Amino acid sequence: MQTVSINQPVPAFTSPATGEQEISLAEFAGKNVVIYFYPKDNTPGCTTEGQDFRDHYDQFSALNTVILGVSRDGLKAHENFKNKHAFPFELLSDKEEHLCQLFDVIKLKKLYGKSYMGIERSTFLIDSKGILRQEWRGVKVKGHVAAVLEAVKSL
Repeated sequence: MQTVSINQPVPAFTSPATGEQEISLAEFAGKNVVIYFYPKDNTPGCTTEGQDFRDHYDQFSALNTVILGVSRDGLKAHENFKNKHAFPFELLSDKEEHLCQLFDVIKLKKLYGKSYMGIERSTFLIDSKGILRQEWRGVKVKGHVAAVLEAVKSL
């Protein structure tokens, strides 16, 4: 399976999303795209990260930038999460892990002494030409959205 690389075009993809729609990368041609992967809807870190993107949404929009959140949760959980926190962007459901594999975000994690495969909190910045310009892996939520916004400004 192909994975994305910095300064290379991101392969086309389509994924089920909130709002009963299928979202494809192609529909954002001419716009920058921030795709952030998070482990699980309605967990503390994921909620804070989503709220930070929500609170900076107008600034990203002013810079011709779309935000997409991705986790392995189903669409029903995504709809509830989005509505509960008034996220103005769509959440993509990746139950089959196609996007997770494309962006190589499934990693071995540990929780309470147990090992499991899960999503490593990661963010990717794709420019208006569809080229991956920056990636953040192993993201710590505090201050992250501001760093992504600065990277968008530098495009």
